[in-house]
Amino acid sequence: MPSPRVSRFFSQVDQAEFALCRSINRSLRYRPVLTLFKVVSRLGDGWLWYALILSLPLIYPEEGLAIALLMTGAGLACTITYKLLKRWLVRERPFISFPVIHCGTPPLDRYSFPSGHTLHAVCFTTVLALTLPALAILVLPFTLAVAASRVVLGLHYPSDVLAGAVIGGLMGLIATVWGAELLMILTATRTALAG
Repeated sequence: MPSPRVSRFFSQVDQAEFALCRSINRSLRYRPVLTLFKVVSRLGDGWLWYALILSLPLIYPEEGLAIALLMTGAGLACTITYKLLKRWLVRERPFISFPVIHCGTPPLDRYSFPSGHTLHAVCFTTVLALTLPALAILVLPFTLAVAASRVVLGLHYPSDVLAGAVIGGLMGLIATVWGAELLMILTATRTALAG
């Protein structure tokens, strides 16, 4: 359970973000918007990322496997991080706190803060930006659509999405720097053993 201070803080932030959430969520009245963001959300559940990670060794034979492993490790770290934060902070989703906000698709878990979809999308895009910038540019529109989908579908507040983006960006940066260090150590070790 969160501390009373955390609960009060989120209650105040929820009230401050309610009007914006409701305004953005109203776009669900338009069937194409609902359909588009439901598809984006479903792909953001992991399906697009799994396909990308599995295809990297085929598309980039030299470095693809290392980047795929890096993304897999970063993804696992992201999952652990956002699950712990959600369990500790316990922020209800907008459609739960405010019944006038419509839920466009069922959430994968109970709580709202931070957005796990955004956290993963930004983490993976950051890893790609630092390793395969051309691919990151192709993935960026999807990442932005994932972030937008969270608020449009009534699943998250904008601050959940912002927090997910910041945490995901930092985790992607740390994973890439750590991965590069590990790769250099492994390469040096292999060279020393071979020579």
